[in-house]
Amino acid sequence: MTEGPPTRADAATAGVSVVGAMIAGAAAGYGLGSLVDLAIPFGLAGLFAGLVAGLALVYARFRRL
Repeated sequence: MTEGPPTRADAATAGVSVVGAMIAGAAAGYGLGSLVDLAIPFGLAGLFAGLVAGLALVYARFRRL
């Protein structure tokens, strides 16, 4: 069975995956940072870590398209 061309649903799924990973990373970083009174720096670090993780997730899921 062959796969068809990418659709809008694939693009939407990829975008939501990246944004969701960024939000989750930022929330985790902010939560951990608030324990040591460094909420904003940890939140920003989590945001960028989430970006990298989200892009890796999208690449792993859609590399065959």
